[in-house]
Amino acid sequence: MRQPTPPVSPPRTPRPTLQSVLRRAHLRLAFVAIAMAAVSLIVVAVIALRAYASNNLNLLARSLGYTVEAALVFGDRVAAAEAIGVIANEEDVAEVVVTDAKGLPFAAWHLPAGNATARLEREVAGIALPGPVTTLVLHDGIVVGHIEVRGQGHQFFGFLLGGLGGIVACLAVSVLGAYVSSQRLLRNIVAPLHALAGVAHAVRRERAFERRVEPVAIAELNQLGDDFNALLDEFEDWQNSLREENASLEHQASHDALTGLPNRVQFESRLARALGEAAVTGQRVAVLYLDCDRFKEINDCLGHEAGDVVLIGIAARLRMQLREADLVARFGGDEFAVMLAPMREAASAGRIAEEVLASMAPTIVLPDGHTVATMMSIGVALYPDHACDAIGLLRAADAAMYRAKRARPGSWQFAEGVAGPA
Repeated sequence: MRQPTPPVSPPRTPRPTLQSVLRRAHLRLAFVAIAMAAVSLIVVAVIALRAYASNNLNLLARSLGYTVEAALVFGDRVAAAEAIGVIANEEDVAEVVVTDAKGLPFAAWHLPAGNATARLEREVAGIALPGPVTTLVLHDGIVVGHIEVRGQGHQFFGFLLGGLGGIVACLAVSVLGAYVSSQRLLRNIVAPLHALAGVAHAVRRERAFERRVEPVAIAELNQLGDDFNALLDEFEDWQNSLREENASLEHQASHDALTGLPNRVQFESRLARALGEAAVTGQRVAVLYLDCDRFKEINDCLGHEAGDVVLIGIAARLRMQLREADLVARFGGDEFAVMLAPMREAASAGRIAEEVLASMAPTIVLPDGHTVATMMSIGVALYPDHACDAIGLLRAADAAMYRAKRARPGSWQFAEGVAGPA
């Protein structure tokens, strides 16, 4: 049976950064503001220019009327054409048409076609500027003709090009201003947020609860940083408390509650590591198994509190007799074990056992002022002479301890196979 094809998740679209969003927002805002201002100014300027152009054409038409009045009265078409040509060439005029009193053409002047720019100016003027201006030519109050004047649009076209150039220049300046502003925002807004995000990532990935967000100038971002730091304080306290609880539980799991010595589990684990190292270096490891000979009598006659004091005193004396590299542990009840690693000579283990027995000779003072004497029986086993693993070495030392106890309480013996004083 054909297995169904698992659905393919669509590719993740990269998210824009805060800096790019702010930069685009600045550019859009600047573009809209400048465009609206430019359009408003151009509309107002076009209205004003239309009014100006209309007034100018009216004045020009009346001036031309005074000029051709005599030519109309006397019917001199050539003089009329020359007169309007002289004036029209100096003005922003595209066409002048003179008609007589009956409306018949009398004289005319037209601006030469010119290049493409001139034709474009006239087309723009025909759309944006007012239509031709017509005025009467009077002589002694009698209408002798009409004059129609149409503007060229050169000035208007120049103004339009200048306005568009100004808009482009303003847009360029706004882009530069938006870039500078975005850089400032990067320092004032984006950079603090990046720092906060960096601390958050360090806390999440590395559990670096000691990291803190630095103060910033912006009040809202500074408050956000303070709240985040307060949250980190709580997390750090919680982590420290959890670490202390874990350390306490770990210590309780691997140490004796009464004496503070390592327990059997930790002793066997460290003994196994020491045997592994000794197998590489070729050195010996010694184990001393100790038992208090009169502990049951002390516990039954003087009480459990006295027994606890005796066990604590034995543990303290064992610590004083050993090197820092050695390990002493309590296995439970009145049984203790000592690991001596490394050991170069078997005789050194015997000397240490005798020193331990000697340290037990002084009496132990109880809380009520009474004193009690105690003795220890010790069994000594060596690696690799008596066993090659931790369990076997402990069994050999335990058996040697019981032989020493049966032979004479308060003595020590080597495990079977190695001669030692009884």
